[in-house]
Amino acid sequence: MANQGTRRSCRLTTRSTGPLAGGAGAPSARGRLAWFIRPHTSRHREKVDRRCFIRDLAAILVIEPLVARGQTAKRTYLIGVLSPGPTLRPSEYQGVWTPLRSLGWVEGENLRFERRWAEGKPERLRPLADELVRIHVDIIVTIGTDATVAARDATATIPIVMLSAADPVGTGLVESLARPGRNVTGISMVGPDIEAKRLALLREVVPNARRVGVLVDPKTTVSGYSRGESEATYQRLGLEPIFVEVSAREKLDEAVTEMARRRVQAVIVHRSVLFSLNAQTIMDAALAHSLPVCVEDRGMLEAGGLMSYTIDDLDQLRHFATFVDRILRGAKPADLPVEQPTRFVLAINLKIAKVLGLTIPQSVLLRANDVIR
Repeated sequence: MANQGTRRSCRLTTRSTGPLAGGAGAPSARGRLAWFIRPHTSRHREKVDRRCFIRDLAAILVIEPLVARGQTAKRTYLIGVLSPGPTLRPSEYQGVWTPLRSLGWVEGENLRFERRWAEGKPERLRPLADELVRIHVDIIVTIGTDATVAARDATATIPIVMLSAADPVGTGLVESLARPGRNVTGISMVGPDIEAKRLALLREVVPNARRVGVLVDPKTTVSGYSRGESEATYQRLGLEPIFVEVSAREKLDEAVTEMARRRVQAVIVHRSVLFSLNAQTIMDAALAHSLPVCVEDRGMLEAGGLMSYTIDDLDQLRHFATFVDRILRGAKPADLPVEQPTRFVLAINLKIAKVLGLTIPQSVLLRANDVIR
């Protein structure tokens, strides 16, 4: 009879008032475990049946994640997205959010998105950021430095997660990488280090290059900082940078022609919405002057760039999703250290190398992650 009483006492209870309810005052996991294994009869000195203990412990391991998942889904969070680029079709940006799905966040279930596109006009970013603040989004996701600055200027309270912002310390977005200290955190682009590696690779591919043209969009927030840092990096590698500024689409051809007039032997084109939207114009002008171009994204490489060395976008998105996940679960941006990319992608366009009459060293090809043949 005593054994029967003990077995009944260990029976799993799933009412909402039990310790799995997860409401205010709910006990810890250890407390719930104790609740399951403690005999619930007046005969407290009876030993707990071992099989009962194993069964109830298994029940905790199965049900607790389900309860946690249910708590995640109780609320639908609103994510604001601020991009300096053109409006994209859903098929073009869905992959960005795939890592979030693996963390339990799904658009249409527990996430909603409000997306704002500046269409290549930096001056539109601040008004768009103000719109996102007015509709009370839970997080603002920013693409690039200019969008992050606009969001930071629009709110000091809504968490901001930046993707690929250049030097957040130098641009005043955070106090330090280890301790952001404000409402901004996320992924930083590597500054001088990646630039030095890119230039070293360019010298391997174009060994005679000494004068390098650098196309600069003066409308971007980081143009001044990047120029100052780049000059020191170029000089350290024995290169002479020739900076040419251009801020209008109709002036791009003229800017490349100016570089050729100043006898540059290679060209660097950094990421910019203006440059990305007009990649073909830039590459056609460079090929007309037989200038090899080093770029920072796949689209520009396919348009006629010789090589690209940039961060691994897929790896970056996985880390980025972790920031969003942790903030949605209660973490504060000020306590989440800014991360810098650790994985990079080297791509070579052999078609363009052939047009330019260049032979890519085998040592470079062996290190390439991607080769266009």
